[in-house]
Amino acid sequence: VRLVESGGGSVQAGGSLRLSCVISERKSRYYCMSWFHQAPGKERELVSTISSRDFEYYSDSVKGRFTISRDNANDTIYLEMKKLKPEDTAMYYCAAAWGLDRMVECPAGRQTRGDFPDWGQGTQVTVSS
Repeated sequence: VRLVESGGGSVQAGGSLRLSCVISERKSRYYCMSWFHQAPGKERELVSTISSRDFEYYSDSVKGRFTISRDNANDTIYLEMKKLKPEDTAMYYCAAAWGLDRMVECPAGRQTRGDFPDWGQGTQVTVSS
């Protein structure tokens, strides 16, 4: 499975970006798709998830500002980011986990990077003040 992210860039605080993640194939009809971010010198952190049943999770730091969505017809996951803050600056990664168990636990938001076997290469988001 290949995941390819795009849409990152440099914006000023308060601006918006939309990240895309194209998935080459789906291993299962049941899945959990996610976005993580990683700032320099910090751990990779879960930002948002969406399951194949459309249940969503958002970390507290992005709740109300970011929206995750999926387009099954184009095998694409999106992350709409609004009201961006300098602390949102990071590399953003798309990741996928497959199977019924992963789908059920998807909205819980307790996953770590080890729970997702498939990853994209990342796209950089830089927010200046």
